[in-house]
Amino acid sequence: MAFAVLGLPLGVLGGVYAVAVLYAGVLLSLTVLGLPFLVAALVGARGIGGLHRRLVGRLLGEQVAAPPPRERPSGALARGRVVLTDPVAWRALLYLFLRLPLGTLGFLVVVGLPLSCVWLAGFPLWVRLLEPGPRPVGWLDVLGLPAGLAVLAAVPAALRALSRANRVLARVLLGPVRSQQRVRELESARATLLAESTDRLRRLERDLHDGTQAQLVALAITLSLADDALADLAPDPGPGAGIGRLRALVDRARGQTDDTIAGLRRLTRGIHPVALDGGLAEALPGLTATSPVPVTVRLDLRERPEEVIEHAVYFCAAELLTNVAKHSGADTAELTASAAGGRVRLTVRDDGRGGAAIGAGTGLAGLIERLAAVDGMLRVDSPPGGPTTVTAELPGRL
Repeated sequence: MAFAVLGLPLGVLGGVYAVAVLYAGVLLSLTVLGLPFLVAALVGARGIGGLHRRLVGRLLGEQVAAPPPRERPSGALARGRVVLTDPVAWRALLYLFLRLPLGTLGFLVVVGLPLSCVWLAGFPLWVRLLEPGPRPVGWLDVLGLPAGLAVLAAVPAALRALSRANRVLARVLLGPVRSQQRVRELESARATLLAESTDRLRRLERDLHDGTQAQLVALAITLSLADDALADLAPDPGPGAGIGRLRALVDRARGQTDDTIAGLRRLTRGIHPVALDGGLAEALPGLTATSPVPVTVRLDLRERPEEVIEHAVYFCAAELLTNVAKHSGADTAELTASAAGGRVRLTVRDDGRGGAAIGAGTGLAGLIERLAAVDGMLRVDSPPGGPTTVTAELPGRL
């Protein structure tokens, strides 16, 4: 009922706004003021649509998903083009236009029908008050009360029908378009899959580290104890050729076990670097410390990204530092990482020979694919003779 009562003034204001925008837009279309006026009007329509969306959610219980924010490219002309082609703004303008008749009907249902009920039910009294004196009983006197009660009984059904129409109108015109909704659903599904995949890898790394690796270490200790026992049995390998051969086999098994433990540790570090448990602020300096090329580290990590983003940044930094060591011939390098405003930026610069290109066997193509999976991008600036600057930009959260 509150939504219906507010519907008339809000509908009138919205309808007047929509008609004025279209009318003035047509009149000004032949002047230099036409496009700026239309751009400003569409921005306003988008904002008013957001207010109506919140009103529908609070009073009608219809939670309409907010459309994605408008792109904000650099340059006034580019921004104006984005606004003029924004489907959300045009659909909000259409909503304001259609809200006027629905708002009028809703006000009539909530206010007009109850007043009609009072007039019909009290018709004999109103007539006698207006026309004093004797008056014969007519059919309106008999049917007034039943008709008034029938009108009163129709109010809830009419109100529900209009509320349903307002919900549908808001859902269709104030929410994201179908393609935007589909993109949002796919992004949500991708974020869920990446989070689940990361969690599985963490559990696998933990199982390998705490289970298989511990068992191999215990096996290596057992083999060492067996080797010591054999040494006590046969200190002189000459007369005991069989025991000497057994000791050689035990030594070989110990070496193979050590190699297996080392390989397993490399595997677990590749699955989830332990340094990432403390975030990029701890992981990146540790990564650069192992580089054969001296690396200067500059960090400005005001926010901590999601775990999936941290993994992508860490492995991107590892691959870029490996490229510097293998292909650049650089004497020094610099790694800069920042995380602020919901964006993460990683830059690796070296003073090498340059000439790095995507698809030239340096792993940059694989990095682009890895970053694309988390909405990241990679830029390479590497003129012949150097220096080479590679920048990765990613969102802080998916």
